Amino acid sequence: MKLEMVLNVDEITIFLLLTGLGTMANVSVFVNQICTFAGSRKKSIHLILIHLAFTNLMMLLLKGMQITIEALGLRHFLGDLGCHILVYLRRVARGLSICTSGLLTVVQANIMSPRASWWGSLKLRSPGYVLLSLLFFWILNSVISMNILHSIRNRGTNTLQLSINDQYCYFRKESQKINNIFLMLMVLRDAVFQGAMGGASGYMVLLLHKHHQHVLYLQNSKLLYRTPPELRAAQSALLLMLCFLFFYWTDCFVSLHLSFSWKNDSLTMHFQEFLTLGYAVLSPWILIHRDGHLAKCWHAQ
Repeated sequence: MKLEMVLNVDEITIFLLLTGLGTMANVSVFVNQICTFAGSRKKSIHLILIHLAFTNLMMLLLKGMQITIEALGLRHFLGDLGCHILVYLRRVARGLSICTSGLLTVVQANIMSPRASWWGSLKLRSPGYVLLSLLFFWILNSVISMNILHSIRNRGTNTLQLSINDQYCYFRKESQKINNIFLMLMVLRDAVFQGAMGGASGYMVLLLHKHHQHVLYLQNSKLLYRTPPELRAAQSALLLMLCFLFFYWTDCFVSLHLSFSWKNDSLTMHFQEFLTLGYAVLSPWILIHRDGHLAKCWHAQ
């Protein structure tokens, strides 16, 4: 019993530490991108990074709130309404993270494309298009997550229909037909945006390869050459995509393992909880490392 309590305290401490580090980094990225966008360089990429940082903050703060409530044993603190809001917003934030990461990769590929090409002629890089896309993402994910509002209840209520390992909220069994419809919509959303992410990333890799060949030619010619900021931004977008796909698919495999497992593996469940926060914590640090201005600010502090 004592060992279980120690493990639980350690888990809460690690969760709160990750949440704090991720929140600090996302706030830094969020403020920096707003300042950059408000200045002379109003680029669509800054809007997307602002939204990505905001989405990450949503995920981290909502998870941090839930962990704090669980740690303090305040199961009746928010009630059913609180569970509805908490879990619904977490589901919406997760969907927004997928959509925003896909948009970031697609727009960055569009920015890298030669103006004369078909892909480069599309007006995907305009701030107006990005704002409309982000508004559509909010509507899409709000609708797709609607079914969760009918299946969330507070742990403090008197019921025996428990079907999730959440210590604060749980899911009540609903119509399987309705659940399948919303599940198909979520799978379709993930497939479309990850497909777009993969296609745009492949195109950027091809452009980066051509750029590398050009750099080798200039080096052999003993000419000075500096990497354009667009190519550096493309490398950052590719790193973010790899980071996102790693956490997404690892989470999927762990979820499948838990679904087909006969025993209640608490260690695997805790690992899955870490995976849900992994991208929100790590992605801003990638941006800080890749962005020279942000890195200088952090070193100055």
